Amino acid sequence: MAENGQPTLGDVARAAGVSLATASRALNGATQVRADLRERVRVAAERLAYSPNAHARALAKASNAGVGVICHDIGDPYFAGIARGVMRAAARHDLQVILGSTFREPLREISYASMMRGQRVRAMLLIGSGFEDRAVQESLRREVDLYRAAGGRVAVISRHRGLRADAVLPENRAGAADLARALLGLGHRSFAVLSGPLSLTTVVDRLGGFRSALASWGIEVSQVVEGAFTRDGGYEAARELLRRGLAATCVFAATDVMAIGALAAFREAGLRVPEDVSLAGFDDIPMIRDLTPPLTTVALPLEDLGERVMELALLPDRPARARIERVTGRVVLRASTGAPPSGAPHEGHPHQPEPHEGDPHEGPR
Repeated sequence: MAENGQPTLGDVARAAGVSLATASRALNGATQVRADLRERVRVAAERLAYSPNAHARALAKASNAGVGVICHDIGDPYFAGIARGVMRAAARHDLQVILGSTFREPLREISYASMMRGQRVRAMLLIGSGFEDRAVQESLRREVDLYRAAGGRVAVISRHRGLRADAVLPENRAGAADLARALLGLGHRSFAVLSGPLSLTTVVDRLGGFRSALASWGIEVSQVVEGAFTRDGGYEAARELLRRGLAATCVFAATDVMAIGALAAFREAGLRVPEDVSLAGFDDIPMIRDLTPPLTTVALPLEDLGERVMELALLPDRPARARIERVTGRVVLRASTGAPPSGAPHEGHPHQPEPHEGDPHEGPR
């Protein structure tokens, strides 16, 4: 132990039973270290409360003008819109962006976090829903804590549980509840949901908000079909819904890309939207305004989310408690939703504020 009582890298190496070089490579995220040795070093570092010394932190800060962005799928327009905002903000600070797509594989996310730590990026941004699996959350938290102990900055979008990181949080639950109330206002009383994977916190929040708003009027979601958070996932989920027998007048897809796939499945089955079934999504990715019919959704300012999380990560001070910025979505009623087909149950409209209509992108957002 050093004279000042602070553990050194040598202390960690001895506690883990590895060489100094192996301990250094393991803590820096080098890929050539065996997984079992990396875990032994990590456990020893946590037990000793080891963090790199001031010289190492200064070196790390000066050595890289990069920002690591870890998202689920850059091919998804939702993440592409957020990434565009991140890059705009990074350019203002003369920072380069290193981008990794996990394709919603939890272990890949942890691996990317370790790699970004080894690259000594100035900030690490985690973009997208967390996972409900507690073991996964704990493994990611350990990686994030080691990175922060070396002087790194972390900020997240759409997750907060367990990481104690500054966060930009879309109001997924509230947005889905607002959408449910708007659809009730159109006269719908029978609903199905294409939920996306229930292992994702975003899906849990959106489904929960939608159900909660309906429950306040004594209405339950009649059908829930889980599918991948993709266009093809929405297509297959809608086909499964039809195989089971569609019992709803309105279908809510938990994300716009799923709704796009659902629209194709309904058309193949000879169903008209909204004459035979109404369809709504969530996010307001740009392409849905050009669909036929244009899609009802909950609009989120995607590029603004990216800019805000980048600026949050670069704030000079680090408060004792994580900073939370909440972003409210707004319901946009478009032609994919209308009154229920004639003959469907209709018991009057619940009282509610007037929903937003038209294109939310008229003017700044």
